Amino acid sequence: MIRINGIKLPVGHTDAEFHDAIAKKLHTDAYNLERIVKQSVDARDKGNLLYLYSVDVSSPREEIILRKNSNRNDIMLPNEKDYCFPFDFSGTSDQVNERPVVIGAGPAGYFAALYLARAGLNPIVYERGNAVEVRKQDVENFWKTGVIDPSSNVSFGEGGAGTFSDGKLNTGIKDKEGRIRAVIRDFVSFGAPESISYLAKPHIGTDCLFGALQKMREEILRLGGEIHFGSCLTELHEEADGISYRIESKDGEAINGHTNALVLAIGHSARDTFTMLHKNRIPMEAKAFACGLRIEHRADVINRGQYGTGDRARLLPAADYKFTYRSTEGRSVYSFCMCPGGYVVAAASGTSQAVVNGMSDHARDGVNSNAAVVVGVTPEDFFREGYGDHGILAGMYFQEAMERRAFEIGEGSIPVSTFADFEQGQASTKCGSVTPQIRGLWKFSNLKNCLPPYVNHAIIEGVRYYGTKLSGYDAPDAILSGVETRTSSPVRILRNEHLMSDAAGLFPCGEGAGYAGGITSAAVDGIKVAEAVCRHLLKHPV
Repeated sequence: MIRINGIKLPVGHTDAEFHDAIAKKLHTDAYNLERIVKQSVDARDKGNLLYLYSVDVSSPREEIILRKNSNRNDIMLPNEKDYCFPFDFSGTSDQVNERPVVIGAGPAGYFAALYLARAGLNPIVYERGNAVEVRKQDVENFWKTGVIDPSSNVSFGEGGAGTFSDGKLNTGIKDKEGRIRAVIRDFVSFGAPESISYLAKPHIGTDCLFGALQKMREEILRLGGEIHFGSCLTELHEEADGISYRIESKDGEAINGHTNALVLAIGHSARDTFTMLHKNRIPMEAKAFACGLRIEHRADVINRGQYGTGDRARLLPAADYKFTYRSTEGRSVYSFCMCPGGYVVAAASGTSQAVVNGMSDHARDGVNSNAAVVVGVTPEDFFREGYGDHGILAGMYFQEAMERRAFEIGEGSIPVSTFADFEQGQASTKCGSVTPQIRGLWKFSNLKNCLPPYVNHAIIEGVRYYGTKLSGYDAPDAILSGVETRTSSPVRILRNEHLMSDAAGLFPCGEGAGYAGGITSAAVDGIKVAEAVCRHLLKHPV
């Protein structure tokens, strides 16, 4: 196999031009294209929009080609590892007399369960929310009526909070073992678009995630796992020989169980669970996160700013962006969870909350593009805002207070404002060129009353700065909605080098535990924790 990097072709190129470019690199047409490794857009020169490719090819002249190009960095042998889960308990179930338990069916929990099932350990999964096909109905009912199911919503249910998002799979984590590629490979095997295996910024899309999650569920069940929806963890205790737990179902039934390996993948919004864990002295610490607002522009404005106005620009998918800024007060301000051609969604997980997130379908063909503009906040802020009495959970109560204020200001709906009115500290009365594309009830309000003044000031500075980078970003009629508070968990559930809590047999996992930030990193953490569970069970089989 030969890896070829740095293939540059104009947007709108033909297949023939693509293959000619490969042959030109190799100085031969004696090759077979095995796969596209990566495709990205180079839009630095708006008059010359390019696709950049890396590809793998095979050739009967492979040795000659590699020898002739041994001093080049664009023709080489591929060097990635193919990940292989290093444990297999099949046929040795007598060594493990208690099945591992996974709490939570988000990407961390589901990937942990999938790999434990593949290893022959028959995991049991408990998820407080509903299966995705029922959950979809629950969420759509909330968006239509404002009546929320506290156990099945945008945060809780099969697939976790990422299900009603963009299905973004790009991540900044390092991965020498090939787990990221394993996650991508698994998603493709469950029906996700093949393009996620090579796009520089892969996304599945909310619409495609539903089917992939159902097939993932079927695979876990086929391999001997169990999945129980509508089942919430309400108690957890360390015992001398493992972890005891209590699960309460929606219909009032309760299960008291015991296991010597429990994966705690509860998600970033499980506030009742955080409270229970703190009460039961499971080691945790307060953690910084970010909060702010979501901003909408017309997608064609973002496309024009990123791609220009040439004919080739129309051939490209909806444009994304990523901005960072350091405010005059020294706070980090950055765009988060950008959704090209998408929608803002009401994302509360309980009553009296106004929370927003972003969502795109795979086609990303919505009228608007949106992203959160968020500001970093720290435990020092939580204490200064008056939540110090809550100790480790101060950040959680700080989140709740902002969401409650937004709910009150929006009179039970998502509060919305133009950027100009947000700057002036007044409620909007009408839209300009941007019409809110919001899934859920919304109302024009004075958004400046939702967040602390230092967050508001930093957002305004950030948007103004981003307007110098992308024309129209700071337009007076850009639409803001709030509040975006669930960027990451407000706590970290501590774990050691074995990925285990001080409570032996308890494995904090994923975004809710403070060890991931997005679908891919959470899934990778789930795989790593599954490995740790297997190592633990080999040492403590009974």
